[in-house]
Amino acid sequence: MNRPPKGSAAPPPGTGVPTLPAVPPRSASVPPQRGGAPAGSPPPPPPPPTAPRRTAFAEGLDRLRAAAVTEPGRLRIIGALLAALVVAFGAVTAWQMHERSAAADDVLHRSQPLTSDAADIYRSLAEANTAASSGFLAGGQETEESRDRYEKGIRTAAEGLVTAAADSDADSPSADTITRLNRLLPEYKGLIERARTYNRQGFPVGGAYLRYANEKMQREMLPAAEDLYKTENRRLSADYDDARSYPWAAIGLGVLALAALAWAQHRNYRRTNRVLNHGMVTATATAAVVLLWLVVGHGVARSNLGDSHDHGVRSLNVLHDARIASLKARGNENLTLVARGAETKKVGDETVDAYDFDFGKNMDALGNGLARAASLADDEAGERPVTVAKGNMAEWKERHAAAREQDENGNYQQALDLVIGGEGATDECFDGVDASLATALEHEEREFAQAAGDGLDAMGYLPQGAGVLAGLGAAGALLGIGRRLSEYR
Repeated sequence: MNRPPKGSAAPPPGTGVPTLPAVPPRSASVPPQRGGAPAGSPPPPPPPPTAPRRTAFAEGLDRLRAAAVTEPGRLRIIGALLAALVVAFGAVTAWQMHERSAAADDVLHRSQPLTSDAADIYRSLAEANTAASSGFLAGGQETEESRDRYEKGIRTAAEGLVTAAADSDADSPSADTITRLNRLLPEYKGLIERARTYNRQGFPVGGAYLRYANEKMQREMLPAAEDLYKTENRRLSADYDDARSYPWAAIGLGVLALAALAWAQHRNYRRTNRVLNHGMVTATATAAVVLLWLVVGHGVARSNLGDSHDHGVRSLNVLHDARIASLKARGNENLTLVARGAETKKVGDETVDAYDFDFGKNMDALGNGLARAASLADDEAGERPVTVAKGNMAEWKERHAAAREQDENGNYQQALDLVIGGEGATDECFDGVDASLATALEHEEREFAQAAGDGLDAMGYLPQGAGVLAGLGAAGALLGIGRRLSEYR
């Protein structure tokens, strides 16, 4: 029994003596702070790095690689490539031949007619100027035929300008030229009417007005009409170049498609010992038909378009130039008598009549043009009117020389009769040249239309046919590969 120590008070009854713990109690752990690590604990390790997100292209490439190691996967890839190649071949063929067919259509129905219209504007203006001078020489006895010829030339030129304005762009150089001609034409008509009025009244100033009108025509109107003609001719040449250019992209894709199909069938034969795969044979046949159609069709079209240019457009250009030269020559011949030596120019050390000198230059141009037209004529129907025109030109020169001799000898009335006197006069020769050239132009127009139309027809339905056959070829390639794939199921 334990006793309390001596000198200490006894504890009250009912209370036990507390015992001291052998080990001091641990202090309560501090709860971790929200959102943070416990005090005194080491920092948490960093999260593992996440792999970068892969693109769809990379994943697709991996799948393609995985598929390429199996024969079904390889077949699917081959089938897709063959179908895409055949479709691309058909699409490029349809696109390129559509462009060339459209250019050939422009040659036939737009560019060449506009070029001819521009040449007709030039010729009509020159014809009106020639008829005006002829009527002036007749004075009060101007014939109804001469007056109608003048009015027809002015009317044809005005109608041609309306057509050219409708077919040209508002901001093009042709539009500016047409606007200038539309402004000059009424001015020219006013000068001619004044010349006629004074001439009928017997005033010499009428001749001055006629010379001024002729100067406006020669220096302003005809050069503007020539610019319009050259512009339309350049457009025609550009359309010819577009229509005749080779479709190299389509031809190259066609050869590539046939080579790929041949390789695929050879591969199929080596692996299966089967000679034919109906689907791929169909694809090869359609691709071969399209390529053959492309090469032959475009070749025929190119040949016909070349013929239409060499024996149509070139002849038409030469004949237009020759006809214009004859009109200028006739106008200068008339003005030689109107001016009566008032207009001269220095040629070397010699002073000559300006209009008679220009007449000689125009006749030289006419002779050169007829010689070229004869060399370009490819049949008797085209050569015959040119030969007739040559004969009339030779006779014209002889009669003109006789008229000039009478004029220089002071026999003005005899010279006038040799120019506008009807039978035996130079106007007979001029009318013969003009009529022959008109006949030759009609013949060459028909030749051009026939050849250019054949060229356009050779490309007809080729764009549509290429698209349809390419679709059938792609379907055949896919069906042929699908037949092989079915063997692995």
